[in-house]
Amino acid sequence: MNTLDAIRTRRAIKHYDASHRMTPEEERQLFELAMHAPTAFNIQHWRFVNVKDPELRKQIRAVAWDQAQVTDASLLIVLCANLKAWTTPERYWSGAPQPVQDFLVPAIRTYYEGKPQVERDEVMRSCGIAAQTLMLAATAMGYASCPMDGFDFDAVAKLINLPADHAIAMFVAIGKGTQDAWPRQGQIPYEEAVLTDRF
Repeated sequence: MNTLDAIRTRRAIKHYDASHRMTPEEERQLFELAMHAPTAFNIQHWRFVNVKDPELRKQIRAVAWDQAQVTDASLLIVLCANLKAWTTPERYWSGAPQPVQDFLVPAIRTYYEGKPQVERDEVMRSCGIAAQTLMLAATAMGYASCPMDGFDFDAVAKLINLPADHAIAMFVAIGKGTQDAWPRQGQIPYEEAVLTDRF
């Protein structure tokens, strides 16, 4: 599918064929495509928790407003991030020319060290980009998707054994949709959304 078509046709789908399974190859392709999403300083702090255990899915659904896509979608991805991924900057630039390493490695430490809000802001931005990449890839592969934040973040963190230095950004459900999305509604005018130079 053309990328522009994928952007225009992607919608949040809530109803999925619970019997449909994606192949391991399709799953891997989706995650590999998501890993092409950009991150600040190439830190790649996203972590994709692919929830496969049906019992765990039921437990997550119970703390996610009983939303059916949690159990019915082929994939339920808890999109998380390692807040401290920046503390090993050398690993992300080990193959770069030495002048690049000499500049970026200390710059990463300066940018993040002692700044917990910056850590969190950056991982949330990166996870948002990765989520959109997942959803557009799913659309191009003929699958439906749904971004989700209607759940108890603390309860889900416990259920997936989230490390203390990680954060949950959102869920992405992906699978074979069984109902179309509602018609697109309430789009604000282009002139309200797109500003030139200043407010």
